[in-house]
Formats: sequence, structure tokens, C-alpha cells
Amino acid sequence: MKFIEITENLRATPGEYIYHVPSNKIVMCGSFNRTKGVIRAIGDGAMVTDSIENFKKIEMTKKEQREGRSRGCGGCKG
Repeated sequence: MKFIEITENLRATPGEYIYHVPSNKIVMCGSFNRTKGVIRAIGDGAMVTDSIENFKKIEMTKKEQREGRSRGCGGCKG
């Protein structure tokens, strides 16, 4: 997993998980406003509003994405 700087060409979309550097936590992007220079995100049940520079995008390899998937509980297999 790598963390990528959010630049002029790169943006975070609502619903995307991003990394909040000051709190050292992964949060969900709620809104992205380039003109105001802020991102509103939800983390630990609270709304976080901070400057774009304090957030980073999360990049995972295909292998990491496959390993993170859940196969379910198995309760429906009969």
C-alpha cells in the first residue's frame, strides 16, 4: 500500500477511502472542494474538515486488493 499526494491533477471522490495524515487514520471522503482547498471526511464517527494537503490517496496493488476481499461467512452454503 502506498500513499499518494493529492495534486492539482488528482482528486479524491466522495465515498473513496483516503489517509488523513495528522490523525494517522484512514477516513472516507465526503466532499472535495478545490476552490476552498478543503476535504470533508468521515472518520471514527465524526466529520473531519481539513486542508487538501493533509490527505493522501491510497494506492494498492492488485494482489493486495485480492487479499483484502472477504469470502463471506459461509452460512448460505447449505
